[in-house]
Amino acid sequence: MCGIAGIWQSGARRDEWEGSLWAMSRTLIHRGPDDDGIWLDPAARIGLASRRLAIIDLSPHGHQPMESESGRFIAVHNGELYNFQELRQELEQMGHRFRGHSDTEVLLASVDQWGVEAAVTRFNGMFAFALWDRERRRLYLARDRMGEKPLYYGWAGRAFVFASELKALKVHPDFLADVDRNAVALFLRHAFVPAPYSIYRGISKLVPGTILTVDTHTAHAGDNIAAVPYWSARQVAERGADEPFSGRDEEAAERLDALLRDAVRLRMIADVPLGAFLSGGVDSSTVVALMQAQSSRPVRTFTIGFRGADYDEATYAKAVAQHLGTEHTELYVSPDQAMALIPRLPTLYDEPFADSSQIPTFLVAELARRHVTVSLSGDGGDELFGGYNRYFLGRRLWRTIGWTPRSMRASLAVGLTLLSPSTWSTFLPRVGAGVPGVRHPGDKMHKLAEILDVADPDTMYMNLVSHWRQPTAIVEGAVEPPTLLTDRSQWARLQDFTARMMYLDLVTYLPDDILVKLDRASMGVSLEARVPFLDHRIVEFAWRLPLSMKIRGGQGKYILRKVLDRYVPRRLIDRPKMGFGVPIDSWLRGPLREWAESLLDEGRLGKEGFLKPQPIREKWREHLSGRRNWQYLLWDVLMFQAWLEQSLDLR
Repeated sequence: MCGIAGIWQSGARRDEWEGSLWAMSRTLIHRGPDDDGIWLDPAARIGLASRRLAIIDLSPHGHQPMESESGRFIAVHNGELYNFQELRQELEQMGHRFRGHSDTEVLLASVDQWGVEAAVTRFNGMFAFALWDRERRRLYLARDRMGEKPLYYGWAGRAFVFASELKALKVHPDFLADVDRNAVALFLRHAFVPAPYSIYRGISKLVPGTILTVDTHTAHAGDNIAAVPYWSARQVAERGADEPFSGRDEEAAERLDALLRDAVRLRMIADVPLGAFLSGGVDSSTVVALMQAQSSRPVRTFTIGFRGADYDEATYAKAVAQHLGTEHTELYVSPDQAMALIPRLPTLYDEPFADSSQIPTFLVAELARRHVTVSLSGDGGDELFGGYNRYFLGRRLWRTIGWTPRSMRASLAVGLTLLSPSTWSTFLPRVGAGVPGVRHPGDKMHKLAEILDVADPDTMYMNLVSHWRQPTAIVEGAVEPPTLLTDRSQWARLQDFTARMMYLDLVTYLPDDILVKLDRASMGVSLEARVPFLDHRIVEFAWRLPLSMKIRGGQGKYILRKVLDRYVPRRLIDRPKMGFGVPIDSWLRGPLREWAESLLDEGRLGKEGFLKPQPIREKWREHLSGRRNWQYLLWDVLMFQAWLEQSLDLR
């Protein structure tokens, strides 16, 4: 695991150029505290930098930047190739010789043998790497299929620059921190900036499953260099729909068990201590169960809890850990400890990011890092096996209302909003209409009203995943650019509405929210997080499974639960989905109120000139009064404001 960076630049003196590389590298020390290095080719005007977190081959043979056996290729590599041992054996049979036993050396030998694209299609792993071809004078940037590892790139003056995080690009002397107002609008809608955009003009995120090639013979400053896909989630989803798995439930469970077992086995290969995050839910429990089934000693597991909170999962995790016999560590965190992290969030994420579960995710990563260097995670199970409530509730809702004329639904929506959310929240439980475990039922009624007046189920999905519905009305001078969500020509050809929701989550919410959250939280404490569910073999098999094997009886993850039943009693797992949250709503009315008030000050908003004060202040007043719960929308604004405050300080 590493942090990587690089520059291709004409006209700079070597001392300036080399100094920029070292400066970029130093900003990434948290991603690689064990070793650092740079490589320069002054004639070709290319330089690569690496910070190393040693996981495989702790010897100097794992040092990066690394040169291929032939001398043709130089690479810096962030991530892991889990099938490197299998590839190494194949390459040795072809005559390749290896100095050490790192996966980066196997990456280089694979490129030497098969070429860049053919090699990448053979890799099973999470990775973002840069590769310089001395012979052709080409720079290649590649990112793993699902987007587990980040990579930013773009132009800083005459320099083409890239790095694992934006903070490395910002130290280049020619970098212009020009905030993209259009990206701010996207952020307010999604709570993240979706790829390929970044918060800065001229800087892009490399899209998962693609290779970007910079031909230094023809590239010029400012060129828009396009990435080419080597793997397509869209093709996987469409092929799965056209060629579905036709076996019985038990056959599907057997096949999934075998795939998951092997994916977990590969991700347990490490030369450093290893453990797993455990929430006690289906996904993390499955990962830990398969780890323990293949381990000769108790697996290290980690959980954080919040005492007295209705979102605390620590007791469930402890029960699963006791059943499986893991060496379990739990830490109960006070609200003050959780809130103390908030000032660090802009530094951790580099650009605005407003999934509030970023707080507990960092805290559990910090806990794990005290004991291990690698931790496995259960992320990805929801998107692949139908875990989110919107998959079955959205489907049920559209079946209920879709046949009704839109004009009638609009009238019903108006009726639902005649009562305030606080009135609904008081009224529903009194008449026995409250749903156990549902917080803020009045807000849910108003949410229902907002999605009743939609033209089709896909628009309903867009509403469900949007925070600010009209973000350009909030951001001064913004035009919301097209994204994969708004351009339906990029969608997979899937007839079923729920399948389309799952696909869109897989290619947007998963890489741009869930995996960003996991990567920044874990790497912020120099911990490598591995995600077995995102083994591409599992992704491809999951898309072959019919929807009835994922969602059945109003519950998601049917076939995954069948696998878990083999290892953990159902009684320890069955409970409503809780998520991994913190009570931002009450914190904003209490201990965070002064901090929030400062960031949302009307004069300050007006002076900064990015956000329109009036609609934000209106939401803030309603939230403070208790009439509405605007925690998500306000947290979006607060995370932008906190990021902007720090960004301006750094410029």
